[in-house]
Amino acid sequence: MYCTPRRHLPIRSQTASAPESPKLSGIKTALLIPGRGDPIKNAAVVIHEDKITWVGSQSSLPLKYTMLHFTEVPVLMPGLWDCHVHFFGGVMADGQSGYETILTTPAALAGARISTDFRRTLRAGFTSVREVGGYGGEIFPAVQEGSIIGPNVYSSIAPISMTGGHGDIHNLPLQTVLDACAHGLPMALCDGVPECIKTVRKMIRRGAKCIKICASGGVMSLLDDPQDAEFSLEELKAIVEEAARAKRAVAAHCHGKSGIINALNAGVKTIEHGSYLDEECVALMKEKDAIFVATATVIEEGMKDLDHLPPINRRKMQETAAHSRHAYALAIKHGVKIALGTDLSDCDEDSWTGHGKNGKEIYYAVKAGMTPLQAIEACTATSPETLGQLAPKTGQLKEGYDADLIAVLSSPLEDIDILSNVNNITHVWKGGKLYKSPVA
Repeated sequence: MYCTPRRHLPIRSQTASAPESPKLSGIKTALLIPGRGDPIKNAAVVIHEDKITWVGSQSSLPLKYTMLHFTEVPVLMPGLWDCHVHFFGGVMADGQSGYETILTTPAALAGARISTDFRRTLRAGFTSVREVGGYGGEIFPAVQEGSIIGPNVYSSIAPISMTGGHGDIHNLPLQTVLDACAHGLPMALCDGVPECIKTVRKMIRRGAKCIKICASGGVMSLLDDPQDAEFSLEELKAIVEEAARAKRAVAAHCHGKSGIINALNAGVKTIEHGSYLDEECVALMKEKDAIFVATATVIEEGMKDLDHLPPINRRKMQETAAHSRHAYALAIKHGVKIALGTDLSDCDEDSWTGHGKNGKEIYYAVKAGMTPLQAIEACTATSPETLGQLAPKTGQLKEGYDADLIAVLSSPLEDIDILSNVNNITHVWKGGKLYKSPVA
């Protein structure tokens, strides 16, 4: 028996639906923050279908647009980006590592939960995410066809790890892990140049828009050390070169310095976490025009909830946190290009790593040394650059760009923490369609 697809209508509120957006619509605002460049007071934006067709001061509004119906909001910004997120569909229980929950959660259950996580993410003002491992990339077609609500998802599908590396599940038999990977688990193990090349091709075959590698040990895995380098330089170069053949940028999970240096020399586009980044790493990042994604949220929020972590993960969290704060401040001080990512992954809304808290990353960026305007640019205009040649035209309020916008109750330039609370995001437009607005 076949189901007939139903056309999805974007929500106006949590309890009501709104009609399809017209082909031409407008928004007026007391303050427009464009993503890159100076804010504009008393501004307007005109949208034609899914694109921005005009932006400027209300006093300069072309005559042909003056008869449009304009939605009026206090503050207007580009839709936000989370450049490091995971949609695994699991709920991390006390005493378990995150990887165990991925393996033990049925894929169908994970998918159902992720539909809620997608909605939470979009309602938090995040119209786009770069998923660096998870089921989100394979579920995103349901968003595109209108079956469920969610952000734009640019996914790596699975993080690529060497055997015994950060992406392995160390307390299970290796064949069990390999069998799970072969049957849809969003993880991938490979060793040696030929296997690395083939694994990149497999990820692209599954729809990956970027490639994620584990170039050092990690915090939430069990037996590896975050400071250990993983994959040889030859393997890393092979992955980057193969990805480049298909215009895919490579994101490298790296905590330790040696892993960071190896990944940069191999040609990766982004360094994720970078906990032990120092002056030498900073200089190399600037030379290579690499982007830093510090994932402060998972560190800062994790440090508040250490009792729920297994002892080995608790120890690694404490060790990396002590270094990551210094590394983040150092990167900001020296002008490294930065995009923002949270590393959120849990389906429990109350968990420290639960989806929907994405806006807190902007607060932590300012706490680390950015100005509010710099932090907003890192979460909007810079973010698409993490995808390299496949970067979409979004993240800025400019003519010809995707009509992904959010409205905020008051200026985040005065209080950046306002973006941390989903209730302060009053409107969300994605592709020109209104998905969130105040309840009538």
